[in-house]
Amino acid sequence: MKIVFGCDPNAEMEKRALMEYVKEKNYGDVEDFGSGDPIYAHTAVKVAEAVASGEYDRGVLLCGTGIGVSIAANKVKGAYAALASDVYSAQRARLSNDANILCMGAFTTGEKVRELMVSEFLGNEFVPGCASQPKVDAFVEYDNDRK
Repeated sequence: MKIVFGCDPNAEMEKRALMEYVKEKNYGDVEDFGSGDPIYAHTAVKVAEAVASGEYDRGVLLCGTGIGVSIAANKVKGAYAALASDVYSAQRARLSNDANILCMGAFTTGEKVRELMVSEFLGNEFVPGCASQPKVDAFVEYDNDRK
């Protein structure tokens, strides 16, 4: 699996720790799209475009709360960014919603919770044909109809 990370300058330390965690757990190849731009939307869109294009399988974004990066990433067609603040939500982002980007807050979640959220997000797969399929199909259809 190819995983791309990005964040704003406030979350650089947390991003680096998560990247090391992902490497240690052998979830896949990790790429860093940086944190230097104080306009987090720029980094979030770059990550979202890379995931939506298929260049990367999953993305992980962080900012202070995760809200800004999730809003920005979801502006990209084909990017399905889920803001999670707990482990169950990160798991369901994959299992029920087929999200391809996980967004988190560096100031709102602790290190161990972030690690567990990443584990659930990267360790689960959406099952085509499951009970959630019609719901996912609906938002993908809306997305595909966007200009």
